[in-house]
Amino acid sequence: MKTSLKALVMGAAALAVLATSGCDKLRARDQLNKGVNAYKNAKYDTAIEDFKRAVGYDPTLLNAKLYLATAYAQQYIPGVDSPDNLQNANNAIEQYKSVLEQDPKNVNSIKGIAYLYLQMKKFDDAKEYYHKAIDLDRNDPEAYYSIGVIDWTQAYQPRMEERAKMGLKPDEPMKDKKVCAQLRDQHGAIIQDGLDNLNKAVQLRQDYDDAMAYINLLYREKADRECDNPDERAADLKTADEWVDKTMAAKKAKAEKQAQAGTGGITLDNSK
Repeated sequence: MKTSLKALVMGAAALAVLATSGCDKLRARDQLNKGVNAYKNAKYDTAIEDFKRAVGYDPTLLNAKLYLATAYAQQYIPGVDSPDNLQNANNAIEQYKSVLEQDPKNVNSIKGIAYLYLQMKKFDDAKEYYHKAIDLDRNDPEAYYSIGVIDWTQAYQPRMEERAKMGLKPDEPMKDKKVCAQLRDQHGAIIQDGLDNLNKAVQLRQDYDDAMAYINLLYREKADRECDNPDERAADLKTADEWVDKTMAAKKAKAEKQAQAGTGGITLDNSK
């Protein structure tokens, strides 16, 4: 008799826990829906509070964490280093990482972290996460492109600082062979890495004009470091110019394709 009573009590307690858990999941879904509506209406502060409550009710609700991360990221303003602004970025990264703890292959979270690090100018961290995205999807041209852009940025900034010290005009080549050699040693591998990634992006998306434009820029980075090798410099500039032509051709082809799509694919004959 006592055993039966104990079993009944334990069963009732288990049912109560299940009922509470079920109610919490329903509350979480309700808060998620409210947050989505607020987010769509650009009420990001309200959306954040709704998503936080949803996560509180159901910590396993990945969509709530993803939306919360996205809402925080939406509040972040690149280039503004105020504590509140940086906190928005860090909060977003924290939520994305929380998603990855439950779903390590969630590529949207990985790319979300990478993009935020890129905007925060934490370039090495950004590249680390873009490489993780590539590990999950080796056919994603945007991840390769993003690494190429970071590589260009890391090469461009120190070169421009050296040029400013020399008082050079924009089109005036560097002539200090020692400085050229130092810059080449410091960033040669970065430039090549950028070219490799951008070329991969173009292989995967043959009309990727943005990637083509950065290939041009990286060849110009390489050329400006070749002040002790005029033939190599000339070859790099020639290749850069060729990529400018490819970029313009790709942009033109895209524009023509969009124009045809806008007219239903009909080409008007204006010769009559």
